Amino acid sequence: MDNLAFHNPVLLKEVLQHMNCCDQQTYIDATFGAGGYSRAMLEAANCNVIAFDRDANVLKFANNLQQKFGERFRFFNNKFSQIDEVLKQNQIDGIDGVVYDLGVSSMQLDDKSRGFSFDSDARLDMRMDQENPLSAFEVVNEFDQNQLTQIIKDFGEERKAKLIAAKIIQQRSKQEIVSCKELADIVRSFYKGYHKIDPATKTFQAIRIFVNRELEEIKDSLQQSLSFVHSGGKIVVVSFHSLEDGLVKAFFKKESGDDVSYSRYQPIAIDDCQKKNLKILTKSAVKPSDEEIRNNSRSRSSRLRAAIKL
Repeated sequence: MDNLAFHNPVLLKEVLQHMNCCDQQTYIDATFGAGGYSRAMLEAANCNVIAFDRDANVLKFANNLQQKFGERFRFFNNKFSQIDEVLKQNQIDGIDGVVYDLGVSSMQLDDKSRGFSFDSDARLDMRMDQENPLSAFEVVNEFDQNQLTQIIKDFGEERKAKLIAAKIIQQRSKQEIVSCKELADIVRSFYKGYHKIDPATKTFQAIRIFVNRELEEIKDSLQQSLSFVHSGGKIVVVSFHSLEDGLVKAFFKKESGDDVSYSRYQPIAIDDCQKKNLKILTKSAVKPSDEEIRNNSRSRSSRLRAAIKL
């Protein structure tokens, strides 16, 4: 069994259906992780895959694929907001499709030392790129109450953001909040009884998104994709919460012209209409099957949207 046998990327069948990989074409895996999508695309056709990931810990998985697929696979340890820049630096063009798997990876969650996991006694961290000077520890222990409230409310959509921020300030006045479990227990103290989803989820999500500038990264890279994906190429995005999915949906609607309101009382001249860059392939977000959710509970909140470059 090789190093990647354990990795089960979500909505894999649906991703491959929309990418429709063909021989001699070149695709981008914008969020390599443990390489599940890259491997599947390389096995689906005699194609080339260029993968990106800001997390240097994935290099062992990239090396595994390079050994198996040789020159058909290339890896860059860069953020996906840097794809356009890296492609130009390496004189690479003619990209036939790109797939994004947004958010934190299973590998990062499962490695307790990375400081993402609720019940970990490890130091708060949550950095996807370990070179990033700002970690969750600094956010929790140095940001003021208003900043914490805003982060938890805006990026976690947590209705008890103000209360949670106040208690963080109260707790850290006694001693630093060091571990993931300490922070999770603060949040859980506001929620009694059984909860299907851990009450700490939204707060952890919010701090992680802020630390890694995830929403800005998504906006930047999606906009860049209009340049590096050529006509007929696919843009496929798998997201895991409403903030991510909302950005993707809005981008697809805007670039396909679906966000333009027409009035029969005030016709819009063709020259005034925005140029359509995309055609949406998914009328609504594609969700995982019941079977996939049973086999992989983390797929439960995943959503897929796809478009083709015109």
